[in-house]
Amino acid sequence: MGIPLSGEVARLSSSTHPRKRWNIHPPLPPEARAELAPFPALLAQILYHRGVRTRAEAVAFLERRWEGPSPFSLKGMGEAVDRIRWAIRRHEPIVVYGDFDVDGVTSTVILTQVLQALGANVRPYIPHRVDEGYDLNREALARLQEHGVRLLVSVDCGIRSVEEVAFARKRGLDVIVTDHHWPGTALPPAVAVVNPKQPGCPYPFKDLSGVGVAYKVAEALLRVERQVPVRRGTEEPPSPEEFLDLVALGTVADIVPLTGENRALSSRGVALLNEANRPGIRALVERAGLRPGQITTACIGYILAPRLNAAGRIATATLGYELLATPHREIAQDLADQLEALNRERQEMTRDVFDRARRHLEAAGAAERHLLLVAGEDFHPGIVGLVASLLVEEYYRPSIVVEKGPEFSKGSARSIPEFHITQALDQCADLLVRHGGHAAAAGFTCASACLPALEERLEDIAREALGDQALEPSLEIDAVIPLSEVTWQVADLLALLEPFGEGNPVPYFLSRDVVVREARPVGKDGQHLRLLLSDGRAVWDAIAFHYKDWGDEVPARADVVYSLEPGEWNGEKRLQLNVQDLRPARP
Repeated sequence: MGIPLSGEVARLSSSTHPRKRWNIHPPLPPEARAELAPFPALLAQILYHRGVRTRAEAVAFLERRWEGPSPFSLKGMGEAVDRIRWAIRRHEPIVVYGDFDVDGVTSTVILTQVLQALGANVRPYIPHRVDEGYDLNREALARLQEHGVRLLVSVDCGIRSVEEVAFARKRGLDVIVTDHHWPGTALPPAVAVVNPKQPGCPYPFKDLSGVGVAYKVAEALLRVERQVPVRRGTEEPPSPEEFLDLVALGTVADIVPLTGENRALSSRGVALLNEANRPGIRALVERAGLRPGQITTACIGYILAPRLNAAGRIATATLGYELLATPHREIAQDLADQLEALNRERQEMTRDVFDRARRHLEAAGAAERHLLLVAGEDFHPGIVGLVASLLVEEYYRPSIVVEKGPEFSKGSARSIPEFHITQALDQCADLLVRHGGHAAAAGFTCASACLPALEERLEDIAREALGDQALEPSLEIDAVIPLSEVTWQVADLLALLEPFGEGNPVPYFLSRDVVVREARPVGKDGQHLRLLLSDGRAVWDAIAFHYKDWGDEVPARADVVYSLEPGEWNGEKRLQLNVQDLRPARP
């Protein structure tokens, strides 16, 4: 189906678009075409440009297969499992300490429910974004220890909490860190650290999400349980596969590469999501206007994840946890209603801050900067990351939005492929209280007095890294094809490549010298364009989202970049083109 415009970014995009650079992938080299000869030429071309080089790799990719090693190949897994089972036997109070985004919430649900099934005395803990902030914090650790907790297992956080883990150990609180973020210069002094990115970890797939790592811990616990039971009673423990719906939710929402093991886990998880066996999943899907059986990775990223994230952004992520964990339909429906209302409120807040940030940057000469930073004393910390993403889309610059406090400030950064934002922050560590993240996204806390120095140093780092190159978003075009070759058969072929996401994007095609028979504004305030395209042999309906600025300037003949969007309208299957860009046809 076509994806409604209810995503984090889609609903709020401005009407202007930076000029896009077209990167047209070359045809397959002869040796690659020979190796991939059993596959249709177009499919082989797309596979090749996603790193597939052999027939065996192609089969594994299309079958969404991953034959990875045992979860015990993850460094620290044996120690983690032993300590958890020791706690279960002794009935020690355990806390699963998560993050407040979808990756963290799904991680918390999985590990808490698996430990409950094994008979553990366990409860979840998700910090409040505004009151406590991201990652482990001393106040929470002290409070949990005072309430008798003896073992804390972090999920999707903790890898940079070196001082906090040391603090916990001094108070007699054992900590197991499970995380997927890049470590700092030192690892926390935990009982065990499970993170494929830590030095010396032999696990071959490094791009697991936080929920992916939590799932591997659950898988290891359940594997040992079947050999040497620790729980009492005769009831069979759950199968790890029962939790793959949550793995898919967290993995897609966290925008990790959907390749390798992530592709295999997410594919099986999306299938389970479409069964909607969890009352919370069914309530969330139905409240969003979808039906079980319609869920794709795009639905997760643009529709479901924003609703789950809304709780952690402007209220408490506990709502999302309760929704995904509850076995009761009525409770799930009530929680889904609450999340829907919070999401609408979040959208309005984001729109307001984005508009203000854009006005500030325009007045400050944003076009002359290599990196953008805007701070506000009343910026809600739950939405600064969303606003940073919108600024990247608007200006195609690394962008940082900061909630400025009287003493300390918290910032959220989003970046472009040409600039590793976390490495840039590493070079500013002396100006920061704490920081962490990925290449494309990061967060930090700093003294408010350090903000001017931080902005200038980051600008210098960005200027040196980016130089004088023209900063333009690129469209990766998989193939140049005549419009008349677009068919349902091609759409069915592309479906073999799903699930789409980071590292496996939706394929884009270029058709040249297309006649634009019609271009009319549609949607609220006419912000989208409905097009009718033809090459003389075929006619296709097309939609260009958020291209209001094209207006009457759409050329009569154009070179068009688009993706294929299968859908359903009044029970009838339909295929339309989703236009990404167009230019006047080359003579």
